[in-house]
Amino acid sequence: MLSTEKKFYSSQDAALTGVPTTSTKDSLPVIGAKIVSTLLADYSGGTAIRLWDGTLAYGTFDASCTVVFREPGALRDLILHRSLLRLADSYLIGDIDVEGDLESLFDLKTTLTNLDLSLGTRFCLLYQALRLPKRVRNSATRSWCAKRSEHQNSQASIAYHYDVSNDFYRLWLDPEMVYSCAYFNATDQSLAGAQQDKLDYLCRKLRLEPGQTLLDIGCGWGALALWAARHYGVQVHGITLSQEQQRFAQERVRAAGLEQQVRIELLDYRDLPEDAQYDRVVSVGMFEHVGVKNFPDYFGTVRRVLKPNGLFLNHGITSETGWERSSLTRFMNRYIFPDGELARISDVTAAMEFAGFETLDVEGLRRHYALTLRHWVVALEAKRDAAIRYSSEATYRLWRLYMAGCAFYFDEGSIGVHQVLAGHQHQLQPVSLRRDDLYASSGIDQKI
Repeated sequence: MLSTEKKFYSSQDAALTGVPTTSTKDSLPVIGAKIVSTLLADYSGGTAIRLWDGTLAYGTFDASCTVVFREPGALRDLILHRSLLRLADSYLIGDIDVEGDLESLFDLKTTLTNLDLSLGTRFCLLYQALRLPKRVRNSATRSWCAKRSEHQNSQASIAYHYDVSNDFYRLWLDPEMVYSCAYFNATDQSLAGAQQDKLDYLCRKLRLEPGQTLLDIGCGWGALALWAARHYGVQVHGITLSQEQQRFAQERVRAAGLEQQVRIELLDYRDLPEDAQYDRVVSVGMFEHVGVKNFPDYFGTVRRVLKPNGLFLNHGITSETGWERSSLTRFMNRYIFPDGELARISDVTAAMEFAGFETLDVEGLRRHYALTLRHWVVALEAKRDAAIRYSSEATYRLWRLYMAGCAFYFDEGSIGVHQVLAGHQHQLQPVSLRRDDLYASSGIDQKI
């Protein structure tokens, strides 16, 4: 029977078992176990480490999360380069696997990042790592890793993330196809119900009324545009830079018979006509692509197209430190959002005010996003084979790692998400004196 006690391997273990400590093939697991025990000497978390021969180098066999080094070169890279980006590369190409709860892995990442080793210990680790064989990457691996870094301009960046495959996203999103945080009334509410609540909450925050015009910047697959047209009777102009999203959203509009109310266009917000005017403007989950240096253009454009006494709601991810260079930001820019950049919420509201907006309401939904991401990860893992069929093994691994990591950091609090409602400065705003109208009822039962 396998023991469930935490286990470290050391030179003493090698002596007792008769495993040689020279750098022969048979001794490689012993070298790996020495490295792991040194790295995790002060770690007390629940993640286990298993080596390429099945050796449990740290943790228990029933751990909720187990990191599996499939080949010695991946562990060698971790020591020689001390780069979590290289560690992510290893996972994405299959040299490292993660079994169980991937989110738990990020607790281990914190330990590795904060390591403060003596010069002697570092020298010993380097010596042991050099005894391991180098990792050999094939041409397909090198090509895939290079491809993930090649996009620079905005439209290519959007396509890079969203044009993976509509079928891929449909596997793990809710039926409305909402790719932003849901709005939960309880932790056990279904994702589908929480996403419907979020769509309706946005409409109520915007105080939508029949006959109004709504611009949806970054409309995605059309969920909010369809909801606002169907339940609130508004005319919606949705814009996106993803051809896959535009095609899918247009199909949904036709299927719903809402062609006279909803127009989905492949268009950059900076290219909106000079005479464009809307009663309401909304942007959900697109703001992360704008970039801090483009805030004046972004908010200036929104202010230009927003009618007097109109309302603008900006929903976007924020960071408590801004976009400082770190292993996390490098990972995000390399693999997820090539042009992505997060800002402090204080910088966001300051930029809005500088553009001529008055901030009317700010709400943080950080906990809601952690819950949403965990729903997505569970759904993606349950549809693993289909996800790989619609994309690739590497893409499946990438989204699993990305979403689990985001859930960890939303829960931890270093990143958040805020909805900011604003109107033109020095104008009468179409909002009530109190927020009672947002909570009186969901509005969904009466409108469906």
